[in-house]
Amino acid sequence: MTGFSEIEPNGFEPELGGVWRQKGVYVDENICIGCKNCTHVATNTFYIEPDHGRARVFNQDGDAKELVEEAMDTCPVNCIHWLDYTELKQMESERRNQVIQSLAIPPNMRRSQIVKRSLL
Repeated sequence: MTGFSEIEPNGFEPELGGVWRQKGVYVDENICIGCKNCTHVATNTFYIEPDHGRARVFNQDGDAKELVEEAMDTCPVNCIHWLDYTELKQMESERRNQVIQSLAIPPNMRRSQIVKRSLL
C-alpha cells in the first residue's frame, strides 16, 4: 500500500489544497455583474471584491466541485470558468493590469481588457 507522501507529483496538483482537482475556477471580473449568486451558492469559494463589486475566488478548494459547477451554471453572464492551473496562475497575474469596466456598461458589451501599464 502506498502512502500519500510516496505518490509522485504529476503536475496537476492545485497549489491551494485539494490533491487531485486538475483545474481551478476563475471569474472574469470584466464580465461579472456583481449579482452575488456565486457567493450564495459556493460561499467558501467566492467573495465579492470590495473595490469593484465583482466576484472573485478566494479558496480553490472551499466547496465541492458540484457546488462550484452549480454557481457556474447559474451565473447569469457566464463569467466563471474552469482553467488549467498554469493558465489560472497567468490570468491572476494579468489581473493586476486589467481595466475593470463600469457596471453601467451592459454585460454583452463588456470585454476583458488586459492593458500593460507603462512605467513613467
